[in-house]
Amino acid sequence: MTPALAAANNGNWQTARRWARLLGRAYRIDLTDRWEGGAQDCMIALHARRSAPSMQAWRQRTPGRPLVLALTGTDLYRDIDTHPEARAWVADADRLVVLNTLGARRLPADAQARAVTVLQSCGERQPLARSGRHLRALMVGHLRDEKDPLTYLRAARRLAGRADIRLDHVGAPLDADMGAQAAALDAAGIGYRWLGERPHEATRRRIQAAHVLVHASRMEGGAHVVIEAMRSGTPVIASRIDGNLGLLGEDHPALFEPGDDAALAALLERARDEPDWLRMLTERSVARSPRFSPEAESRSLLDLLAALLPAAAPARPG
Repeated sequence: MTPALAAANNGNWQTARRWARLLGRAYRIDLTDRWEGGAQDCMIALHARRSAPSMQAWRQRTPGRPLVLALTGTDLYRDIDTHPEARAWVADADRLVVLNTLGARRLPADAQARAVTVLQSCGERQPLARSGRHLRALMVGHLRDEKDPLTYLRAARRLAGRADIRLDHVGAPLDADMGAQAAALDAAGIGYRWLGERPHEATRRRIQAAHVLVHASRMEGGAHVVIEAMRSGTPVIASRIDGNLGLLGEDHPALFEPGDDAALAALLERARDEPDWLRMLTERSVARSPRFSPEAESRSLLDLLAALLPAAAPARPG
């Protein structure tokens, strides 16, 4: 159960589609944006508040059947603090899925025992050729407050005198004012390029070709673009928030406080000026990459359902 289907093409839809594919090797899966009845044995719902009508219908019409709630970044880091309905479904669900290794600590103590970490995945790719004449940084994130693109823009202004550091940005202007600021900075010709929205395959190739990915978000459940970077051998410079630390590790050496454009700019300069440091970051990404493989995500999902539906649990696919 996902509150967004293919037309939305957002993170919830991408997660739901991938889980349906991984679980579909062992179970019959139905994808819907609103559940109104059926003979399913279990519901996996994405997003506490937006999926509330479907979860309510499930509880009323299928008493005793398990309900799994997968918590998004807005669930964990905003809605459970501000929305009674979201808190109520956290208390009610049989299992709670978090998408980073630190996610469970945001839950009430009585809910943490029901939490399961499922790290998202993607296919592994090799880095593409990278120029030695400059450092190319890439931010992938729509222009909206949660992604904090303005910190990236401010860092680009700080680096205007560094012709050997170039900052690219992929993302749609969901906030019109932020879009106008990005367009103006692009036009200023100081090494920042706003590329707008791009197809997923083209974006992945840009990640493969970048020297570093910058992830400046204020709020994340477990950003898939960070995983795509690690699975491409591209190191990540990220804001110090749980959603990033729970993927990169709490000891990740390339972190800046949310909103601190001066620290971000300094890290980008270090990546350009200290090749050994950049090499260490790259090696760290490669070492962490296997935990985000499709095989690892599939095992986590199958173990989750096997515990809830032991009678229906299939043999593991070979």
